[in-house]
Amino acid sequence: MKYTVHPIQKITEKRKYYPFLLDADPSETMIEKYLKKGEMFAFEEAGITVGVIVMFPLSGTDCELKNMAVLPERQQQGIGRWMIEFVAQHYQGRFKTIYVGTGGSGVTFYQKCGFMLSHRVENFFTDHYEQPIVENGVQMIDMVYLKRDL
Repeated sequence: MKYTVHPIQKITEKRKYYPFLLDADPSETMIEKYLKKGEMFAFEEAGITVGVIVMFPLSGTDCELKNMAVLPERQQQGIGRWMIEFVAQHYQGRFKTIYVGTGGSGVTFYQKCGFMLSHRVENFFTDHYEQPIVENGVQMIDMVYLKRDL
């Protein structure tokens, strides 16, 4: 299915999008840590928000994709990849590298989007989340970081 996503909006009223954010990160505590300094973009189609992405500055040269979520019924249609390409173009010249931390199937997804393995943070999910995070019956323990040069 072909789609056109527009308009792209930089969001200042970020709390309105908590249902999206919680879909990708089930901890309000963790979301609050990056939401204040992060830049959020919402992607709309026919007046309906179909996805959001939050980017966070790490340093003068690096940023991190902290949260990305797409409506469940619109997943597997290329919208996530499109959002990544948008932020890559948007931040080109401002940052040199985008990092993303993930686990489970996220590793493969981000590799398909041009990210390469960077490093691993052992026990991240068990140390920072009160409830276990389980994907396809497997508990996530370590955070895998990937990076993409801009």
